[in-house]
Amino acid sequence: MYGYNSAIALKEKPIMSNTVHLAKRMGEIRPFHVMDLLARARQLEAQGRSIIHLEIGEPDFATADSIINAGHNALDNKYTHYTPSMGLPALRQTIADYYLKRYDLHIDARRIVVTPGASGALHLALAVLINPGEQVLMADPGYPCNRHFVRLLEGKALSVPVTVNTAYQLTADLLQDHWNDAVVAAMVASPSNPTGTLVSKSQMQSMVDFIDSKSAAFLVDEIYQGLVYDADDYTALSLSNNIFVINSFSKYFGMTGWRLGWLVVPEAYIDAVDRLAQNIFLAAPTLSQYAALEAFSEKTLMLLDQRRDEFKKRRDFLLPALQELGFKIPVKPEGAFYIYADCSKFTHDAYSFVYKMLEEVGVAVTPGIDFGSNRANLHVRFAYTRSIAVLEQAVDRMAKFLNKY
Repeated sequence: MYGYNSAIALKEKPIMSNTVHLAKRMGEIRPFHVMDLLARARQLEAQGRSIIHLEIGEPDFATADSIINAGHNALDNKYTHYTPSMGLPALRQTIADYYLKRYDLHIDARRIVVTPGASGALHLALAVLINPGEQVLMADPGYPCNRHFVRLLEGKALSVPVTVNTAYQLTADLLQDHWNDAVVAAMVASPSNPTGTLVSKSQMQSMVDFIDSKSAAFLVDEIYQGLVYDADDYTALSLSNNIFVINSFSKYFGMTGWRLGWLVVPEAYIDAVDRLAQNIFLAAPTLSQYAALEAFSEKTLMLLDQRRDEFKKRRDFLLPALQELGFKIPVKPEGAFYIYADCSKFTHDAYSFVYKMLEEVGVAVTPGIDFGSNRANLHVRFAYTRSIAVLEQAVDRMAKFLNKY
C-alpha cells in the first residue's frame, strides 16, 4: 500500500527504461496522471473508504436498454464476422440520416467511417495528413491524446495557450498569430474537454475560412455533440465539406465500453482513409456496430435527450457550488460534462492538491497537468457525471477540506 507522499512520487516516475529498447518518441508520450489517481482511489475503496469519483469523463448512466438489446440480438443472430473496413453500410447510412434529421444536413454516407472509438477516428485523420516534422495547431488546455497522436506520427503539436478571453478556444486571430510554414493542420474541440466551452458558429466559420486560405486541413472534435445546454448544437460540417469531423458513441450515446466512433472526411480523402483503416484495425467491433443502429431510434434518442437534460441540472448545481467554495470559473461551460476550475486560491500545485483531497475527504478530481502546460498547476477538472445527491456530498466534503486554506 502506498500513501499520499508516494502517490505524489508517481509524478516523477521515469518514462524511459535502461533495461529495454523503447522508441525515442515514448519519452514524449506522457501517461494520464488521472489513471494513477484512479488506481489510488480504487485502493482506498478496497479498504472500505467512500470515494466520490468526479475525475473520469464517463457518463454514469448505463448504455440504454434498447442498444443493449440490439447487441444481444446481433449476437443471437451470429453477426460475428468482420464488417467492411469503413464500417457497416447500414450504420454509415444511419449516421448520415441522423445528420439530415437533427441538423438538416446532407452528408454522403461514403464520407462516414465507423472506427474503434473516437481515438481510432483521430488516428486515421492525423495519419493521412501529417508527415514527419509537420505541425498541428491546437489549444492548451486540451485533450492530451491529440498532441500524443501527432507525436506518434513524428509530427509536432504546436500548442497555443488559450485563456478566458477566448473561452479557452482557438480563434482565427490566434491561428494567424501562430501559423508558420510547417503547419499543415489545426484542431479544435467543441464542446471541449476539459473546459466544456464551445466555439461559436461565426468563429468556427472564420477559422474554416482562414485555414482554407492556407490550403491546410481542419480537424473538429465533436465527440460531446448532443451534450450542449445553452447554445446552438450545430456541427462544423454545416460550414464546410473540406473538414474532418471526429465523433463518438461514448458520451451523448453512453456507449463507452462498446468502443465505437466515427469520422467524416472530405471526399478527396475517402480512398486514403479506407486503405489506412484496412491496415490499422481492419474494422470496428461488429457487435457494437449492430447495437449502435438502435442508438438513432426515436425511443433511444428521447432517452438520451432526457439524460442530457439531467447533465445540465448537475452543471447548474455544481457550478455555483464550486464558486461558493472559492474556485474561480470565469467561463460558464456550455457543453460536455466538465468544469475547469482555477484553484489558485488554495494551491499552486494542483497535482498535490488533488491527491491530498482524495486522501483526506475521498473526493477524486483531475489535475490540470493532464491537459497541457498552460497554467495547468493552477487548475483542476470536475466531471459532473454523478447524481446531484452525490454531488451534494462531494461539495460538503470539499468544504471541510478547504476550510484549512
